[in-house]
Amino acid sequence: MSGQPVNETLRADMAALVEGLGEQFRGIAELQRSRALLTETVRVCDQRIEVTVNADGVLVATKFGDDVLDLSLEEIAENITAAVQTAAARVAERSRELMQPLLERKNALPKLSDIVEGAPDLGSLMPTAPPPPLTPPDPARWPDDDSDPRTPRSVVADNDD
Repeated sequence: MSGQPVNETLRADMAALVEGLGEQFRGIAELQRSRALLTETVRVCDQRIEVTVNADGVLVATKFGDDVLDLSLEEIAENITAAVQTAAARVAERSRELMQPLLERKNALPKLSDIVEGAPDLGSLMPTAPPPPLTPPDPARWPDDDSDPRTPRSVVADNDD
């Protein structure tokens, strides 16, 4: 029976694949637990502004020093934006570092196309998402002055029109 060694080889390859997937799932669960605890804090403007983001890069805390009002509102806004972007980039890098051993194990596993002749490499079919922009979506929506009646007013504005 010439099919017997092929079946045994296929069975061994599938067993290795299943065992590898089990390791992957355990690794993913541990990675998710570790990643969920990540935060990054950035301080700017001589410690006047402090921001903290979570593992997803979402702003979770903002603190101001007593002398923050020495800065203009524009400086505060620009520096908060820059600090949050820096913190988000740092926490994303830490997430990638956490994931690296898992990716190395994944790359060591046989691909479906290695086991089943003619099967596609599913990884190569996965589209890659473009990075999101780090700028406001439409600068025209952020007027420089309050003269435009379409400009949204603060809820706590002290002068009614």
